[in-house]
Amino acid sequence: MRNCTSNLRQRGFTLVELLIVVIILSILAAIVVPQFASSTTDAKNAALDANLSALRSATELYYQQHGHYPSAKAATVGPINTKEAFVEQLTEYSDANGATAKTATATIKYGPYLKKGIPKEPVSDKDVVEVVFAGTLGITATAPNPGGWKFDNKTGQLIANTTSLETR
Repeated sequence: MRNCTSNLRQRGFTLVELLIVVIILSILAAIVVPQFASSTTDAKNAALDANLSALRSATELYYQQHGHYPSAKAATVGPINTKEAFVEQLTEYSDANGATAKTATATIKYGPYLKKGIPKEPVSDKDVVEVVFAGTLGITATAPNPGGWKFDNKTGQLIANTTSLETR
């Protein structure tokens, strides 16, 4: 009686064939991975531009309705300029002087200008706002690049508070 398995040849990949496949996959991965990395940076820059545009539009609309930029909050002792006032005046209802409330009334009828709050600066992933009172165009990022936003209360200029992004 003959052995049936002796006539059958075992089939499979050789070590050389497997190595060639692994090398080809490695080359493809080396080409594709940097493409994904640059698309992530492009997406963050696009989100940064969109968030800057939304914030700038909100601050300009606030200025048109109030005659001053947000962050100058009316108080019994005079105006108080703070980053908290900036956030409140853009995210809550306000009256003509900048006093804020969670709900609208007959006199507190302006806003809110940003319904979902201050958007994050997508590169640093921070929604911190630094309010300055320089009064000249061309403010620059605060060293050593804290991230978030920087706003000049006197000129209305708003920038990303990172040196590499401040010119956007």
